[in-house]
Amino acid sequence: MLHLLAAGSKQLLLDGGVIAYPTEAVYGLGCDPDNEAAVSRILDIKQRPWHKGLIMVASDYRQLQPYLDESQLSDEQLQQAFAKWPGPFTFVMPVRQGMSQLLCGHFDSIAVRVSAHPVVRELCDTLGKPLVSTSANLAGEPPALTVNDIETTFAGQIDALIEGELGQQRQPSTIIDIRSGQILRNG
Repeated sequence: MLHLLAAGSKQLLLDGGVIAYPTEAVYGLGCDPDNEAAVSRILDIKQRPWHKGLIMVASDYRQLQPYLDESQLSDEQLQQAFAKWPGPFTFVMPVRQGMSQLLCGHFDSIAVRVSAHPVVRELCDTLGKPLVSTSANLAGEPPALTVNDIETTFAGQIDALIEGELGQQRQPSTIIDIRSGQILRNG
């Protein structure tokens, strides 16, 4: 497994690579959301059913716009998200028609977050778009909190480990359905 800095990850991600990287709370697994083979690979690595969908993280809301159907959102709903971003809040938003079912599962929405974590932001800025982001763990297992956890659990399965410190938050992000305002998971 390669150990890289965020700036060295662009070609690896564009070529379908799967990486582990630090986030606000735990290590995440990520890939290019437009590479269906890479998204499928993350699901296989995690042993996660495709129908649950995945989260995408970005450094800026503009990176998420190509994936969302903003016509279904009011300015007020968007302002609610903008008031909490960047930060540990994930919003379930309407997905643009034609998006991969591997990303959104069997939903008409996708979970998105604008991250405040410097490594996540650098990764997204380097790639020029959001990343698929899911906790680095096998389905039903606790998420990875250390480099050793990543190396032990994912040896031979991922392409690189991006170096950096975890943020101070030790719980998953709060998930809010932007259309209903309902809190789906309280972080």
